[in-house]
Amino acid sequence: MSNELDLFDFDDSDFQEIDFDIDHEKRFCTPKKTRSKNVNYKNARKLSKEIKLSENDRYYCIVDGSFIFGDFIEAFIVDRDLRVKEMTLSTLSMSQENIDSLANLLNGGFLDHLTIIISDYFYSHERNILIKYMIDKLDKNDRFQLAICRTHTKITFFETYSGSKVIMYGSANLRSSDNLEQFSIEMNDELYDFNHFFHNKIVDKFKIINKSLKTKQIWQVINEIDQDQKGTQ
Repeated sequence: MSNELDLFDFDDSDFQEIDFDIDHEKRFCTPKKTRSKNVNYKNARKLSKEIKLSENDRYYCIVDGSFIFGDFIEAFIVDRDLRVKEMTLSTLSMSQENIDSLANLLNGGFLDHLTIIISDYFYSHERNILIKYMIDKLDKNDRFQLAICRTHTKITFFETYSGSKVIMYGSANLRSSDNLEQFSIEMNDELYDFNHFFHNKIVDKFKIINKSLKTKQIWQVINEIDQDQKGTQ
């Protein structure tokens, strides 16, 4: 394993030259050995009910194009009546239904703090539609943060008030894609802590919500970002 890590060349430039200040020991993690279970499902809510996740368990899932990963996240939390302290979600794209699902978690008392990292590709196409909808729906009582950067990852991780640390990752965006997809879900402290540390660095650099400002002022900041981007083209 150590030889493979030495050969792995991680390119920080993919994140627009962020100065992560991550030393070699922190850059890679070797999570504890997990107990894997393989499943395939079409329906997100049915899959949620079938999963019995304990510490160091991993479920590897193959799902078809009708599977909506965002529905799975909501169902997994609601079915278990979890109280989530914080959730970070990194994705290429999402739908209005996904935003509504996350709003349900915030408004229903299941989730206290939500951070979304989304691609600049999505932002460039949805700035005046879904980005605006996202901020209007989720930016309530300083419980939401949004970061925009060059990302293609599909990772969701959250910590509950009972101390459980859950991470989901794979090929699936939050919305359906008409493609076969795969993702894994596991309860793994080391893997969670690694992703939490790394993604916090991204959020610190690329967050767009200044929580000292009101929503209208936030849109002024976004307009300034757009003007700066146009000026560099």
